[in-house]
Amino acid sequence: MSDSRTIAAKPGLEITYGEIRTELFRKSIHMMVALVPAAASINLLVTLLMLGTAIIAYSVCETYRVNGRTVAVVSGITAMAARKRDEGGFVFGPVTLAVGSMLALMLYPSAAAAVAIYALAFGDSAASIIGRFFGRLNMPAFGSKTLEGTLACAVAVFLSTFAVTSNPSAAVSVAVAASMIELIPVKDLDNLLIPVGTGMVALLFI
Repeated sequence: MSDSRTIAAKPGLEITYGEIRTELFRKSIHMMVALVPAAASINLLVTLLMLGTAIIAYSVCETYRVNGRTVAVVSGITAMAARKRDEGGFVFGPVTLAVGSMLALMLYPSAAAAVAIYALAFGDSAASIIGRFFGRLNMPAFGSKTLEGTLACAVAVFLSTFAVTSNPSAAVSVAVAASMIELIPVKDLDNLLIPVGTGMVALLFI
């Protein structure tokens, strides 16, 4: 199957199989941040240090890649996960993802931080995958966002929050907050806004 073949996505928009592969690979990495709360429950300081070290190491490798000097494994993974908008430039997604997780861990107690990080891991990923490949109802006021993607985000965050809190009111409130924040067309900066915003809402119930 050639990566140049296309399938129908949103009305008037076609996406290639290569773009599908890239997005799924990208979001599989994105969802790995869900491991952070478990690591933090063992040792918060070490987890923060590991995230900080990962940011520095990735930034160095990515700077090399942008300047034509590849770094084994890291540069290849980044290239595979890069969207068209990232081509030729520094891919900031992994940096904002790690920083967003660190902010949640530093700002909120463990349960609220877990809710915030799971919202980032699962809600944002669900919105991107469902909205990009199955979205039909566009919301022009929010860039390329779709109603289907927003609903997918809300469902994913509701389920992850309920798993942590066993509180349906908390799950609904955090899900609404996360889906509203995810609608803001700020590209990779939603990796910062989602955990900070949802963690703040979670504090009201935890």
